[in-house]
Amino acid sequence: MKKILRVLFSPILSWFEKGDEPFKYKSSHRVILITVGYLFSLLSIAVFVIGLKGNGFGFLLPFTIFGGTGFLSLLIGHAGSDRAVAKIWGSNK
Repeated sequence: MKKILRVLFSPILSWFEKGDEPFKYKSSHRVILITVGYLFSLLSIAVFVIGLKGNGFGFLLPFTIFGGTGFLSLLIGHAGSDRAVAKIWGSNK
């Protein structure tokens, strides 16, 4: 499954995985990134459900931002390399 995700989303992942500079990676960073991704995804779903009950479409902007952040966090957390996770955290040696 990880290989399929890496092939499908290679344009996004390659942007985070490029570079030759040294980086500092901790496995706890990946765990926190995945946890934050799930939290943002749940928040996005909650905004969508509550927004549908109201009038208008003002909920679409927060839904898109929270959903995109959750998706990107989960993608990099599950399928990204150690360099991509370190780049999200801004961890340089």
